[in-house]
Amino acid sequence: MAPLILACAKGYLLKEAIPLFDALGIQFDEPLLETRKLAIDSVDGTIRILQIRPWDVPVYVQSGCADLGIVGYDVLHEHHTPLNRLLDLNFGACQLVIAGQPLLNYKAIRRLSVATKYPYSTELFFRSQGIKVELIKLYGAIELAPITGLSDVICDLTATGTTLRENHLDILDTVLESTANLVANPFSLKTRYRDILDLVNRFKTVLPLAVK
Repeated sequence: MAPLILACAKGYLLKEAIPLFDALGIQFDEPLLETRKLAIDSVDGTIRILQIRPWDVPVYVQSGCADLGIVGYDVLHEHHTPLNRLLDLNFGACQLVIAGQPLLNYKAIRRLSVATKYPYSTELFFRSQGIKVELIKLYGAIELAPITGLSDVICDLTATGTTLRENHLDILDTVLESTANLVANPFSLKTRYRDILDLVNRFKTVLPLAVK
């Protein structure tokens, strides 16, 4: 039988997913964090891991190139694609926040400008508050935007808030909470239902042991 293809976000989410695979006895010929292979099969041939950028995980799963994916809820929310969320894996906890200069009352700014790499989530958040914003799409060094005057505030992901504090920015509001999620392609969920359900149930049995 063909292996289940699991697209996993490279970086810290993959690092935190490895104890799950270890607890399930899913072994690979090479360490996942050291191999240069972007696609690697488990020794027993049941799982194929695709190591890809977090933002690309929903694309691979939605297209059917991967049956399953492990990715942060922040990315899923931003993509707003029709994937089946099967399981909250309870690791990779972080927040998508509004941040700016300390004590800034952003709601009092008439033409609020927001720098972010999460335009959909940002606009949805401010629309729910009845606030019109000017979005500035950035891909890195988001914290510089309010410091240099490029924007009034930013909408960005933070786990500890350390980078914000080091750049003299405060969290002003929280857009959403994010953890790693196991998601499935809707068609794969129908055609590989038993295999996927078995993997989900196995994940559930080891999550308390694997996640610290």
